[in-house]
Amino acid sequence: MSFAIAVALSATAASAQLLGGGGGLLGGGPTGGGVIGGIGQTVGGIGNSVDRQLDSITGNSGTGQQAVAPTLDRVSPLLDVVESAPSRLVDLRRMRLEALIRANRDTLDRDNDGQPVRKGELLVADPDAQSLALAAGAGFRILRDDRAGELGLRIVTLSVPRGMNVRDGRKRLAKIAPTLDADYNHVFEPAGGALATAAGASLAASTPFRVGTKIAMIDGGVASHSSMARAAIEQRGFAGPAQPTGHGTAVGSLLVGNEGVFRGAATGAQLFVGDVYGGNPAAGSASVIVKALAWAASKQPEVINISLVGPANRILARAIAALQARRIGIVAAVGNDGPAAPPQYPASYPGVIAVTGVDASNRALREAGRSPHLDFAAPGADLVAAMPGKGFTEVRGTSFAAPLVSARLAAARGPASLAREAVPGKGKVGRGIVCGTCRVAPKAVGLK
Repeated sequence: MSFAIAVALSATAASAQLLGGGGGLLGGGPTGGGVIGGIGQTVGGIGNSVDRQLDSITGNSGTGQQAVAPTLDRVSPLLDVVESAPSRLVDLRRMRLEALIRANRDTLDRDNDGQPVRKGELLVADPDAQSLALAAGAGFRILRDDRAGELGLRIVTLSVPRGMNVRDGRKRLAKIAPTLDADYNHVFEPAGGALATAAGASLAASTPFRVGTKIAMIDGGVASHSSMARAAIEQRGFAGPAQPTGHGTAVGSLLVGNEGVFRGAATGAQLFVGDVYGGNPAAGSASVIVKALAWAASKQPEVINISLVGPANRILARAIAALQARRIGIVAAVGNDGPAAPPQYPASYPGVIAVTGVDASNRALREAGRSPHLDFAAPGADLVAAMPGKGFTEVRGTSFAAPLVSARLAAARGPASLAREAVPGKGKVGRGIVCGTCRVAPKAVGLK
């Protein structure tokens, strides 16, 4: 396979993706125009540069723009590239993150590793008064002072001094106030790719609370869909009003959807959705995620599903530890940027249930990311999920395996019980595959 073809996978098989098909995410489908945030305009810059490099090798044009533009195209013809060249995915990841940063220059910057961060912002957890005074004396200003009461955390957002970028700002802060527990305000992705905002779709309406299993998810908003019309769903936005997204809708349906042959793995559960994007892929920052986690904790769920990925972040780590102290299960996807990509978080934190995906042959997905530990696998390919508005679409990625594990963890009431029901698989599947019978194949809902 040529490198040019591999590059075309960037926001498709490299992401926790919607493959399209059948109901039609292409050409005027409910998710239609794709991701907001200026990425489409920025593709011309990065994509053209990549095209010039790739055209000389292949003679094909447009591959660079495919590499960095989030897409909902059906990519089944290209899935064999994932099988044969997963090491290329790390290069596509780098280009995708660069595209996001360039498309949002006013709000995003990068850390020393090229990870997107909120521009000019640093986070500190539970700061002492003396250190804050030292920071203020050096020109650091308090932008926000938040208390995540349910987690017992105080998170202060500082602006870096005028004329200083965020990387230099962190170095300066560490020098003048070394006792501060500080980090960048990293931006996290929906397990590696496109958020897929749902233009024209409405948000799934809140419904009365019901007694029973409670599951929370941190993601984009869940759109209305007939499979979830009777589900008990409560949504709240933390980056502005909650907005329906393709990614959040798919994850939500795999938890509580129920229509015809399609059935989520936790049908009947109460679902709490913390939208950390507000329809904007440049949102999803660590500070916003911590707020959403605190809200989710207040609902006392058995488990919180996080189908998002990003770098290690000290503030998010504090929040995860606080949730674990409350005995709330955390399930997270390992991402889809291949084994050469760095470990992704929160899946890589100790105690978080790290999830990979398997195909219909119970074979681990080759595009799945790596983690210091891998706990379980679940169907992450050859399955369908709800799409905003109506209909179903084929999905692929660890994003969609995670909610199946979350559902089983909530029912099993602990990882040990979950391990007892896990079955062997092919490749790296951790302690085994759970919820193997939860997969609804595309043909079952009329997709080819």
